[in-house]
Amino acid sequence: MPTIKIMPHPEYCPQGAEVSAPAGTSICEALLENGINIEHACDMSCACTTCHVVVREGMHSLNDLEETEEDLLDRAWGLEPNSRLSCQAILAQANLVIDIPKYSINHAKENH
Repeated sequence: MPTIKIMPHPEYCPQGAEVSAPAGTSICEALLENGINIEHACDMSCACTTCHVVVREGMHSLNDLEETEEDLLDRAWGLEPNSRLSCQAILAQANLVIDIPKYSINHAKENH
């Protein structure tokens, strides 16, 4: 079962965290199931960018970007070459290291 190491984030996990999830799970689902309440304003339907993450290690093991995700990422705050929408990035067998950007495009949190 792959693990996801989350780098420290001032709101979601100030000390950083490490979670495990089965292959076939999205990064967003894995975080939420392990108490890391990442924003996901569109309920994981690939319609916003609030669940944006930057994959520092393990990008090669994720599924390929689809056109919709790629188009949406252009609106994400802090976009980097290894950016993904966590609701669309599906785990395989490799471990990941991710950063959750400090800000999102939302001016207010959705409180999921």
